[in-house]
Amino acid sequence: MTRPVPRCPIRIGDACSLCLPGVTGPEDCGLVWLVMQDPNLRDRLAELRREAALTK
Repeated sequence: MTRPVPRCPIRIGDACSLCLPGVTGPEDCGLVWLVMQDPNLRDRLAELRREAALTK
């Protein structure tokens, strides 16, 4: 049985590539934390996710 591949919440559609040292997945990624703490970035990410969902 294969394990699920965590998705990067920032790079829509991409798998988490553990791009930051010491990160084990999206749950402890500093970039994800920074984006989710900034209201403007969080809103823009939501817009991008909506656009991506419409193109599928």
